[in-house]
Amino acid sequence: MTDNGLLKMKELAEASGVSSGTIKHYLREGLLPEPVKTSRNMAYYPPEFVERIRLIKQLQEERFMPLKNIKAVLDEDPERARALVELEDRILERAAAAQEQGRVSRSEVRRRYDIPANVLERLEELEVLTPNSRGYDADDVKIIEAISRFRAGGYVEELGFTVYDTLRYREALEPLVKQEVAALLERLAGEVEPDRAAEIIAAGTEPLRALIGAMHSKLLVAELRRQRDARG
Repeated sequence: MTDNGLLKMKELAEASGVSSGTIKHYLREGLLPEPVKTSRNMAYYPPEFVERIRLIKQLQEERFMPLKNIKAVLDEDPERARALVELEDRILERAAAAQEQGRVSRSEVRRRYDIPANVLERLEELEVLTPNSRGYDADDVKIIEAISRFRAGGYVEELGFTVYDTLRYREALEPLVKQEVAALLERLAGEVEPDRAAEIIAAGTEPLRALIGAMHSKLLVAELRRQRDARG
């Protein structure tokens, strides 16, 4: 490191954990500002390049973002990009911890709920359920419980109800969830501390389920009325 804190390429590569070749590629793609050049073959780099390079690598490897998209994000607001990454990581860490704590074994699920093994297997094949070696996470269990209650209420295969009906709801929810995540990250990242943002999102889980359930009920009745009136 020079007296004014600038780094040589080798020092920058060591500090960031990214190879010199990759850093030069980032420079060519415009992901990093121009270095301080002291001669035709000698350049020095500000120490803040270290965190920027780490962020680029993280967005590229963990978020699978193309370099042109990363450049757009960094050009717009690098601090916000950093806040988004931190918020996403914190939320996912909390979710992973909650999933592991709330897992229920396969044998316990079979004991609790009257669902045939082939139904559970088919739901796993469809990736509606995603158990691991320790069993089902809390959301898996809620899905299983809901299906058990459907079956108890008369939603049975003899009437045409199958596990494939769950795909209709997943396909409908996927675009909604994408919009929800975008809105949450837009409103929370950089505005509140990551831990507080994660708490806000966690606190909204149950009210959101209640909201979706109530709105679904209203829409179901409204659609039945519409179809009845259309047959008029």
